[in-house]
Amino acid sequence: MRAVAIGALAHAALDRTDGRARVLVRLSTSVYLTAGDALVWLGGVGAALHPRAILVAGAPVPEGSSVYVDVIGLRPWRPAAPAVDARALDRLREGWRRLVSAAGALGPPGGFGALVTGGALVSLEGAESDARALARACARDDAETAARAALTLLGLGGGLTPSGDDYVGGALFARHLLAAAGEADAPAWRRAADAVLATAPGRTHPISVALLGDLAAGLGWAPLHDLVGALTGGAGGAAIEAARRLTRLGHTSGWDLLAGFGAGLGTLTGTAPA
Repeated sequence: MRAVAIGALAHAALDRTDGRARVLVRLSTSVYLTAGDALVWLGGVGAALHPRAILVAGAPVPEGSSVYVDVIGLRPWRPAAPAVDARALDRLREGWRRLVSAAGALGPPGGFGALVTGGALVSLEGAESDARALARACARDDAETAARAALTLLGLGGGLTPSGDDYVGGALFARHLLAAAGEADAPAWRRAADAVLATAPGRTHPISVALLGDLAAGLGWAPLHDLVGALTGGAGGAAIEAARRLTRLGHTSGWDLLAGFGAGLGTLTGTAPA
């Protein structure tokens, strides 16, 4: 099977296994694999890139339990590290507020997405107080309290990456970004992320655990990184387009990530530090 695009983590994993991987989970549009001890996945051309993604032409459905992926000559994709200073952070937060005001262009919200515009959750109504508690803790830069709130959300919802995991992951991604810019207590948030990741294996799917760890380290899907770049660059139209692509991920994963990102920024609509 010939790859047409590949993320850096997937490329490194396949390099270690000479292109060999084993099928872990088959879904309708993707197949999760293990290459050695690393989680990677196959997706079709046009799917969102991620450091663990391998995109192939045609249906990504290998026969049998193992697969060989040819990645020779491919340049692995890795997200660009945004140059975030105080001025860029001001643009990011202002851009987020403009994005929220135009959120109707993204379509009906799913999962925790209702919190982006201050709406009430429906299917996850029992989790709203914990979700908002996490957002308030982020707004106060209170990593310890945020970690306690995050633990209550792990595993909440269905699928391989439950809504609660994606929301928490989006928040940790934002805190990592702010910590790297000197706008958050980096050691405290590292401890908080470590606490969440230590508990996650007992509460959620192993695939979600791996992706949660990536987000806590500042690694996510291309649309999420594109959104950060557009917001910090003050490009409103590009931000809406990136958010639109993000919200198309999974059943509600993209919306959950977007809401978690807003929570992590401390700017989730209707949530003020208490």
